[in-house]
Amino acid sequence: MEFKINDLSLTEKEVEVTFAYDEVKTNIESEVKKQAKNIQIPGFRKGKVPVAMLKKLYGDSLEYEASEKVANHQFWELAESKHLHPIGQPHLTDIKFKPGEDFFFKVKYEVMPKLDVKDYTGLEIEVPEIEVRDEDVQSEIDYIIKANSVNEDVNEVGQDNNYIIDIEVVRVGEKGEVYPDTKPEKLQIDLTNERVQADIIDNAKGKKVGESFTFNFTDNRTEKDEEGKDKEISETYIYSAKINGVKKIVVPELNEELIKKATKDKVSNEHDLRAEVRKDIQNYVDQKTDDLINDKLISLIIKNNDFTPPTTLVTNILEDLIKREEEASKKQGYPKFDKKEAANRLKSTAEMDVKWYLIKDAIQKKENLIVNEEDLKQLAEQDAEKTGIPVDKLLNYYKSSNYGERLLDKKLLDFLKEKNKIQKTAPEKLSQNDVKETK
Repeated sequence: MEFKINDLSLTEKEVEVTFAYDEVKTNIESEVKKQAKNIQIPGFRKGKVPVAMLKKLYGDSLEYEASEKVANHQFWELAESKHLHPIGQPHLTDIKFKPGEDFFFKVKYEVMPKLDVKDYTGLEIEVPEIEVRDEDVQSEIDYIIKANSVNEDVNEVGQDNNYIIDIEVVRVGEKGEVYPDTKPEKLQIDLTNERVQADIIDNAKGKKVGESFTFNFTDNRTEKDEEGKDKEISETYIYSAKINGVKKIVVPELNEELIKKATKDKVSNEHDLRAEVRKDIQNYVDQKTDDLINDKLISLIIKNNDFTPPTTLVTNILEDLIKREEEASKKQGYPKFDKKEAANRLKSTAEMDVKWYLIKDAIQKKENLIVNEEDLKQLAEQDAEKTGIPVDKLLNYYKSSNYGERLLDKKLLDFLKEKNKIQKTAPEKLSQNDVKETK
């Protein structure tokens, strides 16, 4: 037997194998006999046709078919004896067989790459340093107040914005005539919503149930012209809105009772509430900033160690991403789900997930980052104080779940943050995308 491995890429290999005919003759004949058991011709019971007669009828075709099965069998024997460690489904790319002559075949297969990771320390990244503003705190206070408000049916829209209106909307012309084939649409609009058009709010004020008002909607869009160039289009539509119902939003007073209810008796006065809200917002911003740091470090490290990930792993991850998105879509009431569109959109995410999985594994091994029982015990002791669950029960749970892997990931990210320079910069000096990531 002659055996040769060709390295096609970091994750893809190909073996070339040559056997002398005598080395595979017995296997070929055995496979031919297996095939003969499934052949039936007139005058013979199924599986009882003499091989010599089959040879006369079919020539070497049975042996050719048998040779593919022998090649597949021999590959897996070689994979074990030569420690090839293939992943996924190998592919027979070439086969040359002629009875009495050498038997040759090629098999292409994927392997887990052996990465020599580099340039994952000494990096510099910038993230926005977000400070909680007074208006951020006030916005959250306003939300708490509104969440505890009640709605009362009234007959007229007042002069403030604390109203919810039920309207029936139809498109009309400049003279108020209803557009042909236009059906009215019923909507409910909260006038406190900052995204509601100003003219809807202004024109609804003072109107009573049964009365109507008009408002304009301008559609600004980009379309292709006949030459394929972008063309800016702006169209204004006029709508008539009949008021079918009005509810006044009765806002409660920010008193001790409301504060205790909103915070579950944690605080009882406005000063402490504002301090608590500021702390909560800051914790949220800090977590988002930490997530952004992780994402930036991971992206930069992948860029410094880029490679083509194994197709098998990418396909597995992609299928899982599509499945989860499809299930979420169904739960949200969208029964139509375009798997092809989702696959095209999520493929790059699957590739990045596989790249990071393999790169982080290589870094963890290179830096000898491990999670032992003592690490899990320390975590169990910390969580026991927070939850009241006994340490031994938490420890057993962590051992039986994937907590070890999650803790190892945290160790790696903590290591990377320590070994790289994280510069916090004023938001106005960074891209809007970076700033949005922390909000």
